[in-house]
Parts: sequence; C-alpha cells; structure tokens
Amino acid sequence: MTNKNDKAAAAGSAAPDVPQRPTAPGRVKGNKESFLTPKLWSGMTVSAWFGLLARNRFNVDVTRTAMALIIVIFAVGNSCMRFLQALIYSRRIARTEIKEHPVFVIGHWRSGTTLLHELFACDPRHTFPTTYQCFSPNHFLLSEWIVTRLFFFVLPEKRLQDNVPLRWDRPQEDEFAMFNLGLRSPFLTVAFPNHPPQDQEFFDFEGAPTDLVDRWRSEFKRFLTMITYRTNKRIVLKSPQHTCRIHTLLDIFPDARFVYIVRDPYEVFPSSVKLWKLLYYSQGLHIPRYDGLEKFVLEQMSRFHRTVENTRQLIPHGRFCEIRYEQLIADPIGQLRRAYDELELGDFAETLPAVQQYMSDGADYRANHYELTPEGQALVGSRLADFIDQYEYGRSG
Repeated sequence: MTNKNDKAAAAGSAAPDVPQRPTAPGRVKGNKESFLTPKLWSGMTVSAWFGLLARNRFNVDVTRTAMALIIVIFAVGNSCMRFLQALIYSRRIARTEIKEHPVFVIGHWRSGTTLLHELFACDPRHTFPTTYQCFSPNHFLLSEWIVTRLFFFVLPEKRLQDNVPLRWDRPQEDEFAMFNLGLRSPFLTVAFPNHPPQDQEFFDFEGAPTDLVDRWRSEFKRFLTMITYRTNKRIVLKSPQHTCRIHTLLDIFPDARFVYIVRDPYEVFPSSVKLWKLLYYSQGLHIPRYDGLEKFVLEQMSRFHRTVENTRQLIPHGRFCEIRYEQLIADPIGQLRRAYDELELGDFAETLPAVQQYMSDGADYRANHYELTPEGQALVGSRLADFIDQYEYGRSG
C-alpha cells in the first residue's frame, strides 16, 4: 500500500488519483473492443482457468461474472483442442530440435521492448511467437490457419495502451502463452487486481516451488519447439519478465543472445502506471481500486534494474547488447546494426530493406509522452536513484 504522500507525489497528468469505483481509463483512439474480443485468459484450459479462480477463492465481481463464464466456454474448447493437437502433433514436436538459440529482448514494460522486438522480427531469418500463438498456445498448430482468417476482425485496431497496431500475426509477448498453458506468472496479478500481487517469485524463480519451476522450464521449451516446428528459424522473444530470468534462460539456452533496452524512468513510470490501469480495468475480474499501484510499479522498476546488474555477468561475451530507447528512436538503423554486430547475428544488410519498409509503414507513429509533477519527479528520483545515476537520466535540461 502506498501512503498518502506517495500517492500525491506520484500523481501528475499521466497518473492521477483514482476513485474507489473508477470509470474506464482513457484508451487510444481506434482500439475499440467488441464482445467477441478475446481476453488475455481466453486461451486457458479448464484446469488452468479453474486453478486460477480457486487460488483467488472465486472472488469475481458481480459485474465481471459474464466475463468469467465466457472464459469457461473458451476453456472447454481449449481443453478439447489441446487433446486433439497432442494426438496429431506430439510425435512431430518430440522430433523437432531448436538448433539456433533464441534472442531475448529484455527491459521493463514501456521501455521500447515492443519496438525492438518488431525490428528484429523484420529479419526474414528470424521467427517469433505471434499474437494468436500466445493467446492460443494449447492448439495453435491445429487452429491458427482457420481462426486467424475467419476471426481477423475481433481484435482492436491498436493496443489498449498505445498506437501500436494489433493483429493475429504480429510479434507478441510469450508470457501470455505461459499463463495460458497453466503456468504461474506475475502477470496473473492483472486477473485479480484488488488482491495482493500474485506469483512474484516467478519473476526470477527465487523461492518458487521446484516442481512448478521445472514445469515452467519444460513447457517453455515445448512452446518454443512448437514454434520451431512451424517455422524453423531463430526465435526472437520479448517478455519483460525475462529481464529477471537471465540465469534460468541461460540454463535452457546457453548460447542465447540478450538485448537489454533502457529508457528514461521519468517516462517509463507514468506510462507503466497507465498500462496497468488499462489492463486491470479491461482484463481483470475485479473493478480495480488501484491500491498501491504507484509503489508497485516503482518496486518493479527497481527490481528489474537490480536483477540485471546482478546477473548480466553470467552472459558470455558477445551475447549481450545494451540499447538506449532514446538512441534507438534517433537512429534505429544504426542501433540495430550495432546490435547485429555485437551479437554476431549475421549480415545486417540482409534485413535492412525489411527494416526500412517497417519504418516507412510506421512513419506517422507518435509515442505518448508524460509529464510528472515536481513531487512525482522527486519520488521517481529517490526510488530509482541507482538506475538514474548509472544511465545519467535527469530532468535538468
């Protein structure tokens, strides 16, 4: 819980105090949802969905009962399709080998990870988990070809939090696939936002039950094997949670590459607060109160920085590249070329035309910008002093 002074200090034009029964947070123009728009949890099986409900004592707000019941219907279908996919594909998946270890784009939410992920995804030598694969990890090998064609219209035009287009075939966060496969994830906090944050030990797996960690590792590799079976190329992955999992990811993929992106925390903090408000309201089974949200975001940002600094030395030389968001925006081709050189990803000239086309298609994109009050700036500055000092972020000038 934040105290009264913390809430006041964090409040600015981007993160005002919120009443107990809030109206919907503001969204980006052009991203309207319909009743057919899937929720983040729509890809769960019966056991995964009821397991999540049971851990939260079925504490669903009355106004969100319909959402919960609709997901039950989805869950029954997902369970049946998972069984059918296993019958058809299990042997083929078992024979598939991931020959090239993945590239992991890491960094806190709203740091530019999506932009960097999509830039790497431009390379025809790369593949990535798509939105459909992450929303339907239990059966995408069986269903992707037809569902994405028949139900292309159910997704909003853009993501809730910004101007990034949203389509079934675009790169997506693999963490969505993990919790839809029934694995524990800190992201499950979004489902019951008025409860204490869930599964925080599954950021870095410290203190998590060994059997659940082993299952996570097994299912994670199996999901990537299914993607490899579909498209046998190097996989580029992006989930902010992976920022805290370098040790585990190296155990699974010793030759993995990591691209770490950092951004001005005075921009990241209010943008992250906005993100969680939107997700809590649109995806949660509570009408959210947002209690302690500002403190929660600051603790996450500090945790990510500490964990990276404590584990980056585990990564072999030539397998880690650090990029500043501000430099990426100013010179995307130059920064991407540098990353290719440092990570030994091959000739950048082969992907340059696709990157240039991507940039041309998004030429009218404008990033959101935020202004904190002086008190909010002071709060961020005190909580994230180590990060700010290391990267020389400040408000002067």
